Amino acid sequence: MRISFERTGGFAGISKKTTVDTDTLPPDEAATLPRLVEIADLFRLPELITSPNPQSDRFQYKLTVEDNGKQHTVTVSEAALPGTLRPLIEWLQTVAQKK
Repeated sequence: MRISFERTGGFAGISKKTTVDTDTLPPDEAATLPRLVEIADLFRLPELITSPNPQSDRFQYKLTVEDNGKQHTVTVSEAALPGTLRPLIEWLQTVAQKK
């Protein structure tokens, strides 16, 4: 499984990008990623999740998941972030900071 993760926006407008691949992660992290994707039900989320009340200086996240020949991209604003997706976003941000 591979996820390309991009965070844009925020006060400074700094973009962060990272790609995480279970083939290159330590075993414990490689086991965590598929569980977080399953909890988020990522493959069933719409491609675009926006907030009815857009707010400036909020982050926007774009995730592209590739797994077993399937690919799905979700773009979500921080203000509209589903609770089920939050643990995956937080985990990806932590991994991105380590790189």
